[in-house]
Amino acid sequence: MDFLSMVEQVNGAVNGFIWGVPAMACIIGVGLWLSLCTGFVQLRRFGYAIRHTLGKVFGRHQAGEGMLTQFQAVCTALAGTVGTGNIAGVAGAIAIGGPGAVFWMWVSAFLGMCTKFAEVTLAVHFREYNAQGDVVGGPMYYIKNGLGKGWHWLAVLFALFGMLAVFGTGNATQANTIVSAIDTALANYGLLTEDMTGTANLVLGCVIALLVGLILFGGVKRIGRVTEKLVPFMVVLYIVLGIGVLVLNWERMPGVLYSIIYGAFNPAAVTGGVVGSAFLCLQKGVARGIFSNEAGLGTGSIAHACADVGQPVQQGLFGIFEVFADTIVICTLTALVILCSGTPVVYGEAAGAELTIAGFTEVYGGWVSILMALAMCCFAFSTIIGWGLYGARCVEFLFSSRAIKPFMALYVLVAIPGATLDLGLLWSIAETFNGLMAIPNLIALLLLSGTVVRLTRAYFAGEKA
Repeated sequence: MDFLSMVEQVNGAVNGFIWGVPAMACIIGVGLWLSLCTGFVQLRRFGYAIRHTLGKVFGRHQAGEGMLTQFQAVCTALAGTVGTGNIAGVAGAIAIGGPGAVFWMWVSAFLGMCTKFAEVTLAVHFREYNAQGDVVGGPMYYIKNGLGKGWHWLAVLFALFGMLAVFGTGNATQANTIVSAIDTALANYGLLTEDMTGTANLVLGCVIALLVGLILFGGVKRIGRVTEKLVPFMVVLYIVLGIGVLVLNWERMPGVLYSIIYGAFNPAAVTGGVVGSAFLCLQKGVARGIFSNEAGLGTGSIAHACADVGQPVQQGLFGIFEVFADTIVICTLTALVILCSGTPVVYGEAAGAELTIAGFTEVYGGWVSILMALAMCCFAFSTIIGWGLYGARCVEFLFSSRAIKPFMALYVLVAIPGATLDLGLLWSIAETFNGLMAIPNLIALLLLSGTVVRLTRAYFAGEKA
């Protein structure tokens, strides 16, 4: 057995556990525990959360030095979560688990709203200032400052896994997605031949690296200014295209909704017997939901910790909104596009972005592939930016702020091989490290659940007064 085969085998075993039943049970269990402790704050205070988050979209607030506005913080966090998982991940869940997987995605999102609420609240409460005067926070800081010195090793583990994950999950695979989307769109119109692909991808990789470098080296302020413009644009573009598909196929909607609800408990009846296991349906729905909104991984709280806000719970409400926007809105829209468009779904076999794109082209025609390529490029590029911030914070925690620039330089350059090489094994390894981050984070959330409850009660008691 050669070295690569051994790495693949070991990674496959670890990955199977991390994204398997025990880990998902832990993520759902912690989400349920936090929901019970807070009295299901994501349900009781949902209207309040939406009013106090969407209202920030229309406000124009200046953030303090080394901070982001609340809206910039949530856009940076959404930049990291709203990505190819919303397009390819949902398609894969439906193809392998049947339409019922969407129902279990909703369930995981409902609990994930409270998990993300707790992560963001703790990140703001236990954040600190670095040597440059920037606000820093996230799981490694609420472990360090909330649990004490005896748990410092847990914070180091999170930061280490995070640093290793960003190169694959956050950059290389996203750069590969960008060039693949552009290649496909150009090839459809005869503007790119197979002989030209290698050179074109190298040029695109260099352009991506240059753009990412210009943004990340500009610091947290520049990251916030870019994401607050890019994220709303890409989300609105995707939602408008998706709603158009649903409007043109509204007569299929009742049947599709029935297949989602009924298929969650009896997938064989909806998939023609191909997907016969209700457990597989649940597993795919929960796993893809978690992978999309990152509730339980803790990464999004790193961006939220930079928000210029005095009350931790006030920013925690943005965590509820973030999961709602990512999973309940965008992932659901993707699922409905696939199921309402009439595009054939081969159940039981892996599928990706091509299935989602086929749903759009089935309704609009081939021209929409250009807009889909643009949307996928925006999704993937925003993920590179968001995860660049996450990686910088993890590196800074492990070493010092002096290590940020060397990390940034390496992170930027990874986009070039990412755009030009086959990344099969790298994607799987990065996904494993991504999942490993959840373990220290979930332990911390469980141990600090009392702090979340105390802060939540104090905040809403103050609001009532």
